[in-house]
Amino acid sequence: MCKHPINVEVDLFKVKKKYRLADFFDMHWDEYMKSPTEYVKPEQLKAVNAMRVCRTAVLGKRTYGCPDCGEITEVYHSCKNRFCPTCSWKDTMKWAERIQGRMLKTKHRHIVCTLPHSLHPLIKRNEQTLLGSLMRASAATFKDWFENKHRLKIGVILVLHTYGEKKDYHPHVHMIVSWGGVDIKTEELKEIKEEYINYKFLQKKFRCKFEDELVELNDKGELAHGFTHRKEFMEYIKQVNQKDWQLHLEPSIETPVKVIRYIGRYSKRACLSEYKITEIDKEYISFSYKDYRDRDENQKPKEKELRLHYREFFPRLLQHVPAKYFRIVRYYGLYSNHGNIPEEYFYTEEEKTEEPEEPEIDVSYCAHCKVQKVLINIYFDARPKKERTAYKTGKYKKKQAA
Repeated sequence: MCKHPINVEVDLFKVKKKYRLADFFDMHWDEYMKSPTEYVKPEQLKAVNAMRVCRTAVLGKRTYGCPDCGEITEVYHSCKNRFCPTCSWKDTMKWAERIQGRMLKTKHRHIVCTLPHSLHPLIKRNEQTLLGSLMRASAATFKDWFENKHRLKIGVILVLHTYGEKKDYHPHVHMIVSWGGVDIKTEELKEIKEEYINYKFLQKKFRCKFEDELVELNDKGELAHGFTHRKEFMEYIKQVNQKDWQLHLEPSIETPVKVIRYIGRYSKRACLSEYKITEIDKEYISFSYKDYRDRDENQKPKEKELRLHYREFFPRLLQHVPAKYFRIVRYYGLYSNHGNIPEEYFYTEEEKTEEPEEPEIDVSYCAHCKVQKVLINIYFDARPKKERTAYKTGKYKKKQAA
């Protein structure tokens, strides 16, 4: 046994990252809130506060000790907010592992449905309502197509994104669609072959599905807009339809591992990964993004860098904080309810991927002695009592600033 115990404070998520988003908020958020550029919603304020105290003494910590060498490991608690870039990554990996057992043993395709930019002002005024309509219309487009053309019931996993590469407003959905399903008559599991797809037909079907809900909501008086009568609203819809609605279909994915990794990439991660932050320079933050309008000789989007002042960056980022209780991941078709589907139609445990893309380190295991550490204590607020009291009264912030 070692004569002197070793004290190790663990922050597993700072090893590879050069910058933390929480640090930039700590530097400028309090000053920004004195005169915010845009109204800060309660859910946005909650997300910022959670991210700033994530894995700090404010949320407390767990202390582990090795029974052989005496090494002490302290692990700070996480905020578990879905907008936090650190917590969302971990949550995504767990969700991806869990969802594997719910997927059909068939090919899947990644499909993206995007609304025209001319609809953005209307969507922002009716965000929860119309984003829900977007999700339903996207899933219904392919559910109906499979039922009518192939006589199959399919499964759809759908993830809503409201941001583009530059974190501007760009609502669209990423779908993982089973490229096969259960036969409506025989209830056999069938996989469709790669064949010609009438892209224009699906594009129009998606548009009609969404617009049917849009017109119905307007006729019921459930939409907020500046139009004085129905005819004016319908003229607006007609102008929107002058440009094609975007629908993107990736090639089918065959293996379970690839399907899950694809799901992980487009699921519940925060809109800005900390790995993309390239610089924090006083009042400015820079992050990398892919420019799909500027491609190299291999037709791959070029990677560029965007530099923003905090007064522009904060509202741009926070507009993507989801509303309270709004589900950004939804399930349709066979994935909404298994029902009486035979278990052999789903991926088995043996077929699942053995490890996530980035294996999680077990901090309660001593790497030196090869034994499990013992949980010594759990602190729900690891700061000294005087510091906690000062923070609540507001004196702590002044003291820190000085």
